[in-house]
Amino acid sequence: MSASLSSFSNLLDNHAANLLSQGRLEEALSAATSALSGLREAVEDDAAEAPRLFNGLHVLANIQQEMGDVSGSEASYGEALEIASRSAVPANEVALVRTQLATLLDFSQREAEAVPLYEQAISDYESLTPPNEDTAAQLRNNLAMIYKGLGKFALAEQHYLRSLETLEAKRGRETEEVASVYNNLGSLYYTAGFPDQAKEMFTEALEIRTKLLGNDHPDVAQSHCNLATANHELGDNAASIQNFEHSLRILEHHLHDEVVSYEAVSLDYIALLENLGEDKKAALAHKRLERMLATVA
Repeated sequence: MSASLSSFSNLLDNHAANLLSQGRLEEALSAATSALSGLREAVEDDAAEAPRLFNGLHVLANIQQEMGDVSGSEASYGEALEIASRSAVPANEVALVRTQLATLLDFSQREAEAVPLYEQAISDYESLTPPNEDTAAQLRNNLAMIYKGLGKFALAEQHYLRSLETLEAKRGRETEEVASVYNNLGSLYYTAGFPDQAKEMFTEALEIRTKLLGNDHPDVAQSHCNLATANHELGDNAASIQNFEHSLRILEHHLHDEVVSYEAVSLDYIALLENLGEDKKAALAHKRLERMLATVA
């Protein structure tokens, strides 16, 4: 393939990426497809052109994903990684593609297939010079969620704790990312049957979120709700009721955006009251729920 034709393919590839950033997906797909045709010819003539084909496939995969073509995007990401396995593609670019494929499979409910990709991507980021530990920590959080769903609680805990250690060291304790991992750890411990540890983690998340976001934020409401469930499991129903009521007060202030959460928390609160024999209070809470939902109907 001539140098001029190779350059033209690169121009098309760049044009496709620009069109994608503008949301002009059909045009971007056409440009990327045309670019790939030329890039494949370039690789046939000169194997050193393989990194350019990798980039072209990466652009195409991103476009396909934006267009909802999961199978096409998966195939393009996969081909790009296959090329990278036998070519001199920069390690950070390989890590990014592997991460995007893992995320694609994860969101497509193919978690078990995403696991080895997440594991390798974490290793990729931690092996860079310098290591990209922040991204690796975020991926550990994603991976831990999968392991929790698969019932592999010990592995989930391992990745959550590594993620927490890194994020606290890099960003400090009082950050949204750290609060999120504490919250996720609490959920893990609660699911695994350790309400004491769950309460400890949920309390950490609540303290951080309150400092960062104030007392009237939906994430703070979520932490109060989580604490309510842990306290109930521990038999501290007075604290559980208090947490539920605090959560509901916050969610009422954000009702138009949080109506689903408000209804779910209200129903859990009502169920707890009924379970405790607080029928009158439960009936009042149910009437309030109906009245509040009517305001956003």
